[in-house]
Formats: sequence, structure tokens, C-alpha cells
Amino acid sequence: MTAPTPYGPLSYEGLTPASCAWRESDPVGDRLFFELGEFTTQSGFSFPQVQVAYETWGSLNADKSNAIYIAHALTGDSHVSGPAGVGHKTAGWWDSLVGPGRAIDTNEWFVVCANVLGGCQGTTGPASLAPDGRAWGSRFPVITVGDMVEVELLLTDALGIDSWALMLGPSLGGMRVIEWLVAHPDRVRGGLVLGTTAAVSADQIGTHVTQLSAIYADPGFNGGDYYDAAAGQGPHIGMGIARRIAHLTYRSSGELDERFGREIQNIDPHDVAEQTVGQPIAPFAITSYLDHHAEKLARRFDANTYVTLTNAMSLFDVGRGRGGVEAALGRVNVPLTVVAIDSDRLFPNRQQQQLVDLVPGADELHTVHSLHGHDGFLVEDEQVAYFVQQAVQRARTLRSVV
Repeated sequence: MTAPTPYGPLSYEGLTPASCAWRESDPVGDRLFFELGEFTTQSGFSFPQVQVAYETWGSLNADKSNAIYIAHALTGDSHVSGPAGVGHKTAGWWDSLVGPGRAIDTNEWFVVCANVLGGCQGTTGPASLAPDGRAWGSRFPVITVGDMVEVELLLTDALGIDSWALMLGPSLGGMRVIEWLVAHPDRVRGGLVLGTTAAVSADQIGTHVTQLSAIYADPGFNGGDYYDAAAGQGPHIGMGIARRIAHLTYRSSGELDERFGREIQNIDPHDVAEQTVGQPIAPFAITSYLDHHAEKLARRFDANTYVTLTNAMSLFDVGRGRGGVEAALGRVNVPLTVVAIDSDRLFPNRQQQQLVDLVPGADELHTVHSLHGHDGFLVEDEQVAYFVQQAVQRARTLRSVV
């Protein structure tokens, strides 16, 4: 069917699949794979085997000093740069930043990005097959940002990289950069974080809990065991509601008011009075916008991964077990570029200011000016590129003295 929207039609073929996780039978695309063997999570759960899907751009030099790692956000994956096509449903999520002649110039730098543990695009996650041949599903354990970083560390070792010249990431990716800097300070020579925090707040946990409640309440979720469900019978309604809630935190109220206001589509406003409580409210323009993003995510993601990674974010506190946030961040002496988005209501600027105040290696709070809220890290290409170039230049300077 075709879903009409004010931002161009999306063409969907057939019913929404129960899961859109990447499967072993799917095209590989640009993915590479690393089998790291047995892995035990911080909670004590042992995977007999973990697979990591990753992509690379550029070439690693002889002394392996030109490596940059990019950590993706919640619904991102390893496909940072490159077109949509076989194996990749969407174009690279930071395509404007990575490539020949771009802010991260792959003629100079060797760039790596891996799908996180718990993901759904090739790295072991809830949709992956367990040793019994069935998807992990409800048996997949709670994982932490620390678990994700330890898997990334094992990949780093496998690539023979002693330390990353620069590690950068937005949102959940930024949390992982912070965890790396605290847990493995000798393996990262510089960092950049954008729209993130050192410890997730009660307000942010509240939005997470509300989103996941919608997924849990969907009968199609079936406690996390839905992978054998027919198309149209999976938890896409619950995940769609979760995405609608999340998307409101990703954009700013100013942008939504400016773009949509109180506009009503495809109905005479006078007919609204004839609707009953059992009918959906009039089709406000904002409604179709949120519907668009709900359907778009359902066509490329997995509900269990959404639950797993959202829970990991809620659990994130870099100071846990390290004497508190101030003590943990006080150990970070490498250069750190901290970037805020001035209209970000998901991760307010005070959280990035805390990083600047507590990290000895941070210089000042850099700000992306945007009407687009948290999603400014995906929208404001030129501004983000400017700050990335500054961090890259710092990495280049440090590299010359290594």
C-alpha cells in the first residue's frame, strides 16, 4: 500500500513483517563479520558465540595509527556511509561526514563502525539464532553499555588496533564513547560526543519505560517470542507507538509547531464534531507525520532490539561502581569535544555541560544551533561536520607525536 504523507509517499509492500532484523539468509551488503567466541555479560550470562557485524572505509596504515571508530545511536547500525541497496535498507546515517574529502576523509583515515551487541543488523541480538536453532527472543539477557563496549574492545583487538585516534558518536553512541574513555583510557586518544549524557536521568528513564510499556502491551509481542508470527501479526503496533513517543523527544516543540501547527488533513474541520469517542480523532498533520515514522521503523527494525537497547540506555551511569560520575569523569585526560544541540529536549544541554565541567580533557561546550531537536545530529550536516573536523584535526595533531 502507499501511505500518503506531507513529506512524500512511502511505498510499503504487503503486511509489516513480525521482525525486520537482518538474517543470515539476507544479502550481506557491505558488512564484515567477526566471530569473537564465548562472551559473558556483566549480569553473568554467557553466550557460547557472539558475532559482530561491522563495516570499514579507507585503509589502515602500517603502524595502525589512523583508525577512527564511530559508535551508532539507538536505531542506527554499522552502515554509516554508502547508499541504500542490496543488504542495506537505508543510506548511511552519517553519509555526509564519512568518505573521500569529507569531514572524516577516508583517503587519510581508516574508519570502523560495528552494530552493537543486542542489535538487529548482523551482530548477535534477540533475533539471532541460539544454539538450539531458535531465535533468542525472550531468552536474550539484559545487557549494558559496558557489555557493548567490551564487545567493541574485542573487535578492536581482532583488528590489531592498539588505540583509536578518535572515537565519536551521538546519543547512545556518545554513551559508549564515554564508557570507553573511562574503562579503557589507554585505547582511545581522543573523543567527540554529541547529544548525550554521563548518566541517564529519571525523566529520560520515564520516557523509556512508557515506550516499552507500549511494546509489552501489544499481544503480538508475546513476551518477546514472536519471530515465527506471520506478517501483520508481530508487535509492530506497540513498537510504532513507542516510536511515536520517542520521536516527540527527538524533535523540538518549536519545529513541530512551525511545520504542522493545528492543521487538519483530509477532513472538513466542521465534521469533527460528528465523530464519536470510539473513532480516531481528526487526522491532524502531526498524526500522519508520527504514523510515517512508526511505519518506517517497523520496516527496518526489531522490537526486541528496541527493548534491549532502550533498557541499556536506562541503566547507563558511568559513575556506577566508580565512586560516582564526578570521580569517573575526572579520570578522562584525553581531548574530548563535547557538542550539544540547543533545542535538544531528550538530552538537555545541562547534561553536556556536566561533561565539560567534569572531564579534564574537555575544552568548552560546543553547540549545534537547530530547530530540529535531538535529531539535529542527523539533520545539521554542516554544523556537525565543523565540530567533527575540529576533533579530527586534534586527532591528526596527536597522531603526529605518537
